[in-house]
Amino acid sequence: MRQPIPLEDYRAKVGTEVGVSDWVLVDQAKIDAFAEVTGDHQFIHVDPVRAAQTPFGTTIAHGYLTLSLCSAFAYGAMPGVEGTRMGVNYGLNKVRFMAPVKSGSKVRGRFTLADVSQRADGAWQSTVNVTVEIEGETKPALAAEWITLQYL
Repeated sequence: MRQPIPLEDYRAKVGTEVGVSDWVLVDQAKIDAFAEVTGDHQFIHVDPVRAAQTPFGTTIAHGYLTLSLCSAFAYGAMPGVEGTRMGVNYGLNKVRFMAPVKSGSKVRGRFTLADVSQRADGAWQSTVNVTVEIEGETKPALAAEWITLQYL
């Protein structure tokens, strides 16, 4: 996580891009491990021979694998808020899987802070627009509206 900043400085960033992560390799080993954890062994993810016969020409990452990388991307790209005791995922308003991530591709997250507001329970709710880009591709892998809570 980047250096924490004061809450007021964080809130002042609403409407701006607040970070871009490093590239992360999505190789077949990562795809296979995700398949094991989730039980999703559809051939398009885990069978390179059969997947080669599809329009993708190779295996592709699970959409939810790509989405799950957003947490790791955020740690390296998003500023933290000073005094945060705990941060949690609250949910997603929108998720669109726009392009497949082929095995061997690199992806990264791009984050824009859309809203920050205080809740009745004292937590601060952030809405972040995240786009997962695929290196060398014009169409992103996914776009999502992600909601997190910070407890100060």
